[in-house]
Amino acid sequence: MQDVRRFHALDSLRGICAIAVVLYHLHLVGSITEWTFFSNADLFVEFFFVLSGFVMAHAYGSKHRLDVNHFLVSRTFRLLPLHAFMLAVFIGLEFLKFAAYRRGFSFNQTPFTGMYAPSEILPNFLLLQSWTHLTENLSFNTAAWSISIEYWTYMVFAATMLMASTGRYLLWAAVALAAFALFYGQADVLTIYAQKGLGCFFAGALAYAFFNRIKRWVAPGFALLSVLEVLVAIAIWAVLTSELQQKVLAASALFCVTIVLFAFDGGALSRLLKHEFFARLGRLSYSIYLTHLAVLFFVISAFMVVQKKTGFEAAPMLSGIRYLDTGHAWLNNLMVLLILAVVVTISSATYHYIELKGQALGKQLLRRKMVMPVS
Repeated sequence: MQDVRRFHALDSLRGICAIAVVLYHLHLVGSITEWTFFSNADLFVEFFFVLSGFVMAHAYGSKHRLDVNHFLVSRTFRLLPLHAFMLAVFIGLEFLKFAAYRRGFSFNQTPFTGMYAPSEILPNFLLLQSWTHLTENLSFNTAAWSISIEYWTYMVFAATMLMASTGRYLLWAAVALAAFALFYGQADVLTIYAQKGLGCFFAGALAYAFFNRIKRWVAPGFALLSVLEVLVAIAIWAVLTSELQQKVLAASALFCVTIVLFAFDGGALSRLLKHEFFARLGRLSYSIYLTHLAVLFFVISAFMVVQKKTGFEAAPMLSGIRYLDTGHAWLNNLMVLLILAVVVTISSATYHYIELKGQALGKQLLRRKMVMPVS
């Protein structure tokens, strides 16, 4: 029977990383968003890839035969409904920007041009935008670049499942090493996004294979796991705030270690992460990740309107980045908390009414296929 165990601490870590990515994209003068750690928090997208590989290997890696139809439907209806909804939202925002543009209010770019050109809509819907040099890799909902890579990496993973266990492990290692080699060598074979995604995903799959082996003969106690969890958390902080030249590779390796360690669910930090507050963030993580840039668009637009109407530099451009400023550091930090609360609230709605509804539709389609009479 398939092991259906959930890794509760890892689920919660996914939510915390999603919040960190929101803070990476949010810039308020003198606030915690300007800490070096959060200025490098885009690296947590690599954590998502490693964790996805780990979870996919846990769910499917030990199977002798993969039900391709079930896999395709479940993965598609896990990712596509919310992605398609947010793509529609961002297309709608272009119409709003176009209306404002005609009234003399300019956003940094002419509507429906460049990364928001109509020609980018179909590649985005098909989740192909970040695989090819022929498309704008960060078009429309910028955060969706990783969903583009993840979805089709699922299909590569499914192809590896056609091999026997030992063969698929070797193939996972080959894909991970090749992708990281391309990234390190700055080769132009695949987009940099595909290189990072493939490398991290299959490194995560190998991490699960390692975890699955050692858990049979290693049972670390609470004290040891607690110390190791604290040490790996410190290591993550150190790497993200460092000046390492190959920070992506170092962080990816560290994320593999982190995920294996927290998969035991046995230390003090793991117990803390099982609290409902963190568990809820984990459940909402996909919605938080995909919706937050739309929320930030409205927040930034509001600050730009204030700046235009009052003359106060509420939305200054600093080093090519749009910052927000209320004029007081304490109020800027309060704004950070308020914006996070809005993102989480909206994400809760999209989780219940889009994510879960989409997953339910996928399960319904699978049930229909199961009961469909054979002709």
